Order: sequence, then C-alpha cells, then structure tokens
Amino acid sequence: MATESFPTESFSAGSLSTGDLVEIQQLLARYAVTITMGDIDGLLAVFTPDGTYLAFGDTYPLGEFPALVAAAPKGLFLTGTPAIELSGDTATGVQPLCFVDHASHDMRIGYYHDTYQRTADGWRLRTRAMTFIRRNGDHDSGRPHAYKPAST
Repeated sequence: MATESFPTESFSAGSLSTGDLVEIQQLLARYAVTITMGDIDGLLAVFTPDGTYLAFGDTYPLGEFPALVAAAPKGLFLTGTPAIELSGDTATGVQPLCFVDHASHDMRIGYYHDTYQRTADGWRLRTRAMTFIRRNGDHDSGRPHAYKPAST
C-alpha cells in the first residue's frame, strides 16, 4: 500500500496570518464551486497565468484547462480544509477531495498537493497535483484521461 506522510511534527503557520489563511481557503472554495458549476472562467481565475494541473500521468498548462474540464466527468467537488504552510509570498498545502459523479453518484476520493503564490490580485494556485486513493489503499495520480494534451 503506497501512502504519503504530511510533516505534522514540523507544521507551523509561520507568518501566515488569519487573513492569508482565509484568503487561501476562499480561493480553494472558489476552485471547488467553479469547477462543480462548470464555470471555466471562474476556474481559470483562481490560478496564476503559468498555473498547472497534474493528474492522469500528465501536467496540463492553464491553456488546456477548458478542454480538460470538458472531457472530465461532471459532478460535485467536495473539498476539506487544507493544511497550509507559508514561506513568504509562496505557500504549499494539501487538501482532501471527495468527487461525486452527477449521474451515478459514484465517488472518487483523494487529495490535492498545491503550491500558492501571492500576487497583486491576492493568493492564487500555481500548481495543483491530484492523488487518488484507490479501494485497495493505493495512492496514485490516476489513470490516463480521455483528454490528451495537444503536445502528445
């Protein structure tokens, strides 16, 4: 069984203010709400211009998000409170996810590994990497997706 550990013994919010925490949590809430509602413009707005999403064995740049989301199953993206660590104007975090398919109500569970960047417009996601938790307990980045990047 492949698992990861989160460095809880060294966890420190550091200079992460309550305002920073709330802003990042709201950013991640906007991610979940916009992708659930199919609001691509809203989804793109939570990322930095050089933002990427890693899953299914590939890294997708921001320009490929609309096609990636169009090819993906639709449903509810139910996320949990992220564990966040700050380092100046950047931060990292891990956020749990439960995806519920809209048609079958089948669930997929896992977590995101994120990097965040403070910008002139506030905190934004710079990278988001999905890890799925399988019924057998394995943790992996997913099976190849129906959408294939333009570069392949």
